Amino acid sequence: MHGSRITGVGHYQPAGVLTNEELAGLVDTSDEWIRSRVGIRTRRIAGSEEPVDELAAHAAAKALAAAGATPADVDLVLVATSTAIDRSPNMAARVAARLGMGNPATMDLNVVCAGFTHALATADHAVRAGASRRALVIGADKMSEVTDWTDRTTCVLVGDGAGAAVVEPCAPDTEPGIGPVLWGSVPELGHAVRIEGTPPRFAQEGQSVYRWATTRLPAVAREVCERAGVDPADLAAVVLHQANLRIIEPLAQRIGAVRAVVARDVVESGNTSAASIPLALAKLVERGEIGTGDPVLLFGFGGNLSYAGQVVRCP
Repeated sequence: MHGSRITGVGHYQPAGVLTNEELAGLVDTSDEWIRSRVGIRTRRIAGSEEPVDELAAHAAAKALAAAGATPADVDLVLVATSTAIDRSPNMAARVAARLGMGNPATMDLNVVCAGFTHALATADHAVRAGASRRALVIGADKMSEVTDWTDRTTCVLVGDGAGAAVVEPCAPDTEPGIGPVLWGSVPELGHAVRIEGTPPRFAQEGQSVYRWATTRLPAVAREVCERAGVDPADLAAVVLHQANLRIIEPLAQRIGAVRAVVARDVVESGNTSAASIPLALAKLVERGEIGTGDPVLLFGFGGNLSYAGQVVRCP
């Protein structure tokens, strides 16, 4: 079995921008309060006519173009999302239909904010096993649709968007471009991030998540690098789930990633759940902040409380 690699990435965000100042007109908050606690300044909000699968399809089309592939080349579509309102058809099938694909396998994964890294590992395993020749992995969420806009503890956090990656086999006798996954969960903290009820609403116990992320995450991130055989000092970038700048910024130093670019897309995009990692990664690639072959740590964490991470090589 050969390894797999990412050959193209893409992202998409809706045009609507919601600023902290505008939020202050809806709930009792302020720009200073939001920035000091989570670092967010703006977020993108999709309109009622922009469903999750549309966001996902736009990001997917960009990733395919970057990889030099067409929709007909894809035999597996994985969509990580926790904001799919309908049960069937799933988001992956809807994306395949929007893009005019042939007959790919289509699956959704609901692992909330760690969804993309779980889906990327699943695609890697499928390619390694020979079950897929070209997989399309998408993280897409419309968090604005499951948010209580009168609750200042959650409405200040969320944004909408999508990011995607194309995964293909590595050439024989070349190093894998996607490292071993380290994934797991903390079941006793499963209640800390929730999307429950009718209609479904996002809620979280922010302090519980913050304590776990700041105390446990550095050691887990170092183990991800160890499994990949990469010294954290050699990382070109660190792309964490974009939840809170106070979690993101200290991590690189704590794991020894002293030369890494640290993705801070949360500042302009907010928390986009499963979309946050591929969205941030695609922006770093688009801006030329990381180059082909550079090692990048991806790490998602959040609902369930689930986590998953791997070191990948930049396309």
